[in-house]
Amino acid sequence: GGLEDRMGFSFGDLYIAGLLFLNSVVILHEERFLAKHGWSTNAPEVTMNPGSTKSKILSIVKAVRLVMMWPLIGLNITTIIFKLIFG
Repeated sequence: GGLEDRMGFSFGDLYIAGLLFLNSVVILHEERFLAKHGWSTNAPEVTMNPGSTKSKILSIVKAVRLVMMWPLIGLNITTIIFKLIFG
């Protein structure tokens, strides 16, 4: 035991990091949060230039929010149960 055993990232740590990142993307609300910082699909730089990087990132965020909401609920529940049982 000790610090030497926990150096680096394990697959479980990378899984948790990815899960937290996807959770953060799904809970972003476009009108309440993203629009305040200029990251709305109605922003002039997005509507004038649909091929821009900002527009592509916003479309990825919308797609992740649409497709991953319900699977993320299942992954979160499974991860919580796994962590409660195995630590």
